[in-house]
Amino acid sequence: MVVVVIFVGTALLDKPTETRDSRTLRYSDFIEAIQEDQISRVMLSPDNGTAQIVENDGSRAEVTLAPDQDLLKLLTEHNVDIAVQPTRQAGPWQQAASSLIFPIILLGGLFFLFRRAQGGAGGNPAMSFGKSKARLQMEPSTQVTFRDVAGIEGAKLELAEVVDFLKSPDRFTAVGAKIPKGVLLVGPPGTGKTLLAKAVAGEAAVPFFSISGSEFVEMFVGVGASRVRDLFEQAKKNAPCIVFIDEIDAVGRQRGAGLGGGNDEREQTLNQLLTEMDGFEGNTGIIIVAATNRPDVLDSALMRPGRFDRQVVVDRPDYSGRLQILKVHAREKTLSKAVDLDQVARRTPGFTGADLANLLNEAAILAARRELSEVSNDEVSDAIERVMAGPEKKDRVMSDRRKRLVAYHEAGHALVGALMPDYDPVQKISIIPRGQAGGLTFFTPSEERMESGLYSRSYLHNQMAVALGGRVAEEIVYGEDEVTTGASNDLKQVAQVARQMVTRFGMSDKLGPVALGRSQGGMFLGRDIASERDFSEDTAATIDEEVSQLVDMAYKRATKVLTNNRQVLDQLAEMLVEKETVNSEDLQDLLIQSQVEVAEYA
Repeated sequence: MVVVVIFVGTALLDKPTETRDSRTLRYSDFIEAIQEDQISRVMLSPDNGTAQIVENDGSRAEVTLAPDQDLLKLLTEHNVDIAVQPTRQAGPWQQAASSLIFPIILLGGLFFLFRRAQGGAGGNPAMSFGKSKARLQMEPSTQVTFRDVAGIEGAKLELAEVVDFLKSPDRFTAVGAKIPKGVLLVGPPGTGKTLLAKAVAGEAAVPFFSISGSEFVEMFVGVGASRVRDLFEQAKKNAPCIVFIDEIDAVGRQRGAGLGGGNDEREQTLNQLLTEMDGFEGNTGIIIVAATNRPDVLDSALMRPGRFDRQVVVDRPDYSGRLQILKVHAREKTLSKAVDLDQVARRTPGFTGADLANLLNEAAILAARRELSEVSNDEVSDAIERVMAGPEKKDRVMSDRRKRLVAYHEAGHALVGALMPDYDPVQKISIIPRGQAGGLTFFTPSEERMESGLYSRSYLHNQMAVALGGRVAEEIVYGEDEVTTGASNDLKQVAQVARQMVTRFGMSDKLGPVALGRSQGGMFLGRDIASERDFSEDTAATIDEEVSQLVDMAYKRATKVLTNNRQVLDQLAEMLVEKETVNSEDLQDLLIQSQVEVAEYA
């Protein structure tokens, strides 16, 4: 319809005139014909751009005029009849057509867009802002089940109960149990929260909706709330069902929080989500499963029972959990029979499921790069160090002096750590540069400490002494004037541990068991900015004095250990210069052969 109107209008406006059939005359010939009295009549156009001429013999021609001010004088001198063509007025039909073209095009275009928007998924996105972007799977085909989830048995049990409730609700309703409305998965990144949701989708025999929290919020006001309404309307039609919202903190942050006030669009979206989850009507048969690694920023109204009845902590796996995860990811890897996954699990405390998956993948890549048919212990060990500290930089050329300096620095860390009572055992010492470090000393943290998160006062004293071991070794061997900047990160770690002992852990002799510095709770600010200073200047001076004393004590302990065992320090440094890498067995043999003096408790 629109195309026809445009064609008709164009045809009416662009109708050719009769003048297009006449011959064209050059302007110089036109002037010459006037001077020879061959022109009887000239009809000028309204804009003086062209002219229709009639010669004495009656023939007609058209000429394009030049900006010549003497033309009229010349025509008058040669008695040429001069006329001006009237301005051509469009007919009433042409005027009506030209005035209606644009409105008709506009209305036709809007009608066309509206019809496309009504056409479903193939419609124009501009007309479907308020539609939910959730992916619906009537028969979820994630191909992930609870058998593929390892290392987080407690969280898996909680979600398995939800799936059982959906499959056989009579067993629960018979004793008066109600289906939980929401389950919030909380844990550090990479611990398997999204994998659990995929397992729920694979296990559940009900429709499964999945969406990210960021997909609710747009720059247009009201779009997020509209998408929430549309999501729950679809869920009600397919109840009972499961709705999974990944990274819910993108839409569920505390209202009115942050600098400069809150975000109205996000808060409207959150209000609509709160109403849909547990409002006046309620949503029977809809279970919300959400995941976040920032539970501290979520609104309290979202966290209450009735909305999220269960909060499932998906934490970093322990030793047995890491072993199970390694076995799951080792199914698709060609591992050598000599690879001991039990030993790998013990060497990776604090690793998440994603870290372990990346570890075995890096080992497989190294094996392929070395043109091996299977992954051996060497590739696994190199992959662990690569994940923890970065790739090796063997191509970096080191002078003998710098190589020996790094060897003494790392030997200082290792020797102090090995001789400190009740400290983590040394696993490996290397002077091969990795990442930003010129050399590294690997320790094997205690599984019990990692799981409980409880560190004794003596352990923290030992930790500071070990961190200062490299700096002290440089001073003993090369003198204070030759000390380098290699210990900058060690000094930051020591200062941080000492200040936390005084201000957070109550391990100060002068201040006693008190915690200083209240947190403002500003989740959008840095910790230093968000902490409120609730102590006087005198107390601040005391804190600085206590921190200085703790660091000085650790420095003296490290100095005493290395001075009393200078011969062992030299031997260990020579081993590092020669081999570049010393493992725990070689270090133990050296300590057994030498008469070492173990450090005393702080």
